[in-house]
Amino acid sequence: MLIPTSLLPADGRFGAGPSKVPADHASLDPRWIGTSHRQAPVKDVVGRIREGLTDLFGLPDGYEIALGNGGASLLWDAIPFCLVEDRARAATFGQFSAKAASAITKNPFVHDPEIDEAPAGSATLPTISDGIDTYLYPQNETSTGAMLPVARCGDGEALTVVDATSAAGGVSFDPREADVYYFSPQKCFASDGGLWFAVLSPAAIARIHTLTSKRWVPDILNLRLALENSRKNQTLNTPALATLHLLDRQLDWMLAEGGLAAMDARTTAMSDLVYEWAERTEWAHPFVADQYRSQVVATIDVDLPADEISAICRRSGIVDIDGYRGLGRNQLRVATFPATEPDDVRALLESLSWVGQQLSPR
Repeated sequence: MLIPTSLLPADGRFGAGPSKVPADHASLDPRWIGTSHRQAPVKDVVGRIREGLTDLFGLPDGYEIALGNGGASLLWDAIPFCLVEDRARAATFGQFSAKAASAITKNPFVHDPEIDEAPAGSATLPTISDGIDTYLYPQNETSTGAMLPVARCGDGEALTVVDATSAAGGVSFDPREADVYYFSPQKCFASDGGLWFAVLSPAAIARIHTLTSKRWVPDILNLRLALENSRKNQTLNTPALATLHLLDRQLDWMLAEGGLAAMDARTTAMSDLVYEWAERTEWAHPFVADQYRSQVVATIDVDLPADEISAICRRSGIVDIDGYRGLGRNQLRVATFPATEPDDVRALLESLSWVGQQLSPR
């Protein structure tokens, strides 16, 4: 069974990461790819990216952009070494936030974290409590499609650390509400994996310098070394240059289109299309409660076999709409990152309605 071509989106990539890369971003062949990352051509690109992210996020004075190799999941292990002084409190409401919290448990220098856990499909901020020096939570839980506002936790001494991997670049936020706002570029930034980026406040920078001066930290996890190299517009070791190229192109496009406010409006409009479709479709239902629904990753429970729907779509050229495997639900998951075209979302939903008609009992 194939979906009629007249219904199909022009581009069928709706994955929650890696995400769609615009064809015109990937087609160029810069001469600096395949050259040293410590020379001017590559460092110029890294500098443009750091400046572009500073402009996109509207960073206050004193906030800095750091980057390094390994992806955002590397920061899960770096955070307890370089940011948690002794006691952390983490909010978890899905697979990725739980993994971030578990990395603190494994670290020998700090206490096990206190955990505030919300069921999948919901979300929670960490509870404010005495003695906590670091609060951690995700802005958007990629596995479940639940989203929270970025909000500072605790008093002025505690750091607020936000995993923004699938939200950064697609959802507005106030950078003053976080001390560490970190992400990978393979979601809203339409790039590839293998790098991490972090917005660091002056308080976070001071904490990093204090802890790394008195603790043993593996170099690859040492955020002080990462920041020192970032200030030189380079990374500690060789980065994937094609990833930098794609991010540079996407940032140019985002800023030209109106910046973060425009990206926020774009992702909101596309995700609203998905949720409205699910609410009016007999066999589909939004998974996440209304107040927590993500702008960038929409999860939809279905009464028809989700694996069969996904298989028909994949054969027809619509890919990566499967639910997160670890969640174990009969579900579809549709990313509405900025690089996605609204008309393609509309075509996807028409295609899903057609599939539903074919699979529904007659």
